[in-house]
Amino acid sequence: MSTTRKVVVFDYGFGNVRSAERALARAGADVEITRDFDKAMNADGLLVPGVGAFAACMKGLKEARGDWIVDRRLAGGRPVMGICVGMQILFARGIEHGVEAEGLDEWPGSVEPLQADVVPHMGWNTVDAPEGSRLFAGLDEDARFYFVHSYAVHDWSFAVTNAAMEPPLVTWTTHGKPFVAAVENGSLWATQFHPEKSGDAGAQLLTNWIGTL
Repeated sequence: MSTTRKVVVFDYGFGNVRSAERALARAGADVEITRDFDKAMNADGLLVPGVGAFAACMKGLKEARGDWIVDRRLAGGRPVMGICVGMQILFARGIEHGVEAEGLDEWPGSVEPLQADVVPHMGWNTVDAPEGSRLFAGLDEDARFYFVHSYAVHDWSFAVTNAAMEPPLVTWTTHGKPFVAAVENGSLWATQFHPEKSGDAGAQLLTNWIGTL
């Protein structure tokens, strides 16, 4: 890259912001952890982390005006990346302990309990990335990423109504039942796994994202 890209890790109280900061810096970005509105709006890339419960993350995001920031950035084609629960809240709703919470509704679908014998899903797993993926460019098919979660999106449905719009690229993996591991949708990308905890493979993935900013 000819110039260093500015990335804001949005600090709304839910996420491993320090590990994300270190990983992004190692991948070549100029990183700042902040919830400052103007800095989050004007950065080349915005990373939204997330750990814990769906409803609590949404509450914290809204209190920090993060819902508005994400919406406005995407409306202007400005890159946003969500990680773990930061990906889950991009969907329409989350269902935890039988309680439904409203998400950002950037994508349709529900985040629901994993359908597997062992929950949470904690550890390393391969993924099935689609042809043409820029997020997983340069990575081997047997590359492994670190997951730690009890909920996921098992059913993906996204109607492309604009002929000029490229359909989203969806990456899958399996723990019990297949679930969405990552999405590339225009300026909005996201991963269910933690690239900042995924060693060399995660570092390559973050480098790929930064390279698109």
